[in-house]
Amino acid sequence: MAGPNPTAQTASTSDVLSAIKNIVTALATAAQNYLNVQGVINAAAITAPTVVKAVAGRVCSVSVIVGGAVGTIYDGATLTATTKPIYIIPDTVGTEPYVVNFPCSFGILVVPGSGQTVSVSYS
Repeated sequence: MAGPNPTAQTASTSDVLSAIKNIVTALATAAQNYLNVQGVINAAAITAPTVVKAVAGRVCSVSVIVGGAVGTIYDGATLTATTKPIYIIPDTVGTEPYVVNFPCSFGILVVPGSGQTVSVSYS
């Protein structure tokens, strides 16, 4: 009959706590990354050109609330920064929301089309 293995190694309490801390940190990071992709903030009922974020961020999705002319989302931090279009907003209410999931380096400028009302989620 074999007895316990005297050379078997066991983890210390410190090792176990460090492992648990690493798991919790990884889960928190994964949750934050998920929220950044899904959008943590929204701007609702936009009917006129609006800078929703004046620094780098990510446009996550857009919903057309009221149809109108085609609108555009730009990578820009001012109302005149219309040289870097990143998404064309459809002109009619459709399958909502439209997933954009696009990073912006300078800011997020939403310019709805004439008569259009849109909402966006962003991070």
